[in-house]
Amino acid sequence: MTYSNSVSVNRRRFAARHQNAVSLAEKTKVIGPVSNTIVLVILSCMLGLLYLTQVTKTNANGYTIDSLQKENVALQKEHDQLELSAARLQSMDRVAGSEAAENLVSIAPTATIQ
Repeated sequence: MTYSNSVSVNRRRFAARHQNAVSLAEKTKVIGPVSNTIVLVILSCMLGLLYLTQVTKTNANGYTIDSLQKENVALQKEHDQLELSAARLQSMDRVAGSEAAENLVSIAPTATIQ
């Protein structure tokens, strides 16, 4: 192969004025279809794993929140029951020591109906 043949292979067909006759154009690198498919499969697997880790974390936090809410409801019920029993125990003392109870007159039954 001579010099003229090797130069003409890389030449543009018609060079414009004030341009080099020899162009050293680089070929652009392109990903092939197999490589493209492999990259897409790997990316989709990574996105799937990311989704699964997030869902797992959410579920774990959901169980913790659910158990704390159940405990809160149970403690609230116990608190309400304790308040009710305290009110019942205090009501007898309040009624017996109130001013209205002291002013009451006791009566005896006068007659019975037969």
